[in-house]
Amino acid sequence: MKKITLFLLALCTFTIETYAQAPTYKVYALRYAEVRDPTPISVWSLNGPKDKTVKVDFVIWLIKGSNGKNILVDAGFLSDIPEAKEFNPVNYVRPDSTLMKIGLRPEDITDVILTHPHWDHIDGVGLFPNAHIWIQKDDYNYFIGALPEKPDSNAGYNKRDIVKMQELYSTGKVTLVDGDNKQLIPGITVYTGSRHTYNSQYVGVKTGKDRIILASDNIWIYYSLEHMVPASFGGTLDPAGYVRAMKRMKTLASNPKYIIPGHDARMFTIFPKVADGVVRIR
Repeated sequence: MKKITLFLLALCTFTIETYAQAPTYKVYALRYAEVRDPTPISVWSLNGPKDKTVKVDFVIWLIKGSNGKNILVDAGFLSDIPEAKEFNPVNYVRPDSTLMKIGLRPEDITDVILTHPHWDHIDGVGLFPNAHIWIQKDDYNYFIGALPEKPDSNAGYNKRDIVKMQELYSTGKVTLVDGDNKQLIPGITVYTGSRHTYNSQYVGVKTGKDRIILASDNIWIYYSLEHMVPASFGGTLDPAGYVRAMKRMKTLASNPKYIIPGHDARMFTIFPKVADGVVRIR
């Protein structure tokens, strides 16, 4: 009986210590630019209504941890990138400058998780000098290797971002994540499946009892999530996989409201405002 009691006490102590060491996170969405005019939902969701529109924003996400981690999901773009002109962005703020709204500097960012290497998510990666970069291995290899050979089939990529990522990789600042359901940092896990790019990833954040899913462009807008329809043409290499990924996200998130699309401005009306263009998701 004494041995059983001692075992239970040890187990209880281990459980308490493990729980106490688990980091907690605050999760924010930060808008750094807006598309000037609302666009038809059909542009973003396959067979969506043409007579209804959605307001589209450019967004990065901050995960601020009790463990001292300041993690960005995606890095935004610089204002001189030619591809941005197609979207007529307004109210642009350089992504690193948005951090000042919540009291952080670019140097405070410890990690950047890139969901995929499209220009509006990767072009600003050099703005955060102390950050370690995480990207899916297959996505990186396609981006770096196969892309120059097939320029016509790779809308969304920019060659200067290839050069920057190669520089960062050569200095040991990039980790290539090999596959699905990988924990990068305690409480931070990445998943694959939607194939928005060759092997795009999305981010799960466990904070207390809640789990947040930062989908980024693995879901462009809320309409796709609410109607279980894939992105419109160009939004995924695997429409069926895109829908499967959204269904999976619903099993991973503690509440569907914590599944956050990549570009839908509605997120800034759902969650509490912290500053202009900044909301706290949890």
